Amino acid sequence: MSHDPHKPFEPADFMNRKTLHLQTSPSPVETLYTTPAKMENEKGEIVDLYVPRKCSATNRIIKANDHASVQLSIGKVDENGRYTGENQTYALCGFIRARGEGDDSLNRLTQRDGYLKNVWSASR
Repeated sequence: MSHDPHKPFEPADFMNRKTLHLQTSPSPVETLYTTPAKMENEKGEIVDLYVPRKCSATNRIIKANDHASVQLSIGKVDENGRYTGENQTYALCGFIRARGEGDDSLNRLTQRDGYLKNVWSASR
């Protein structure tokens, strides 16, 4: 089936042709970047290479290059004010701190966990 170069293509010409569908396998580079990295310990248990922290206030993942983020550990005390050996850890991302919301967020979180009583006042 040859085509006359002086005649324009008609849609019927394309409809009569057989099409060839190729299925390709992923390249080694695609496989390398889409396969998650896994590490195993001596027992054969899978151990992640890096577990990112999450902001306690926003639940956002704190990236490794977020140099403004902080992690605070607040110790639990008994009724006499002595440290019990337990603590509660809070992580605040740089986004919250840059907006000036770190203090407010920490107050809200510690109130939720029972460390603080209500620190909000409605008086103006």
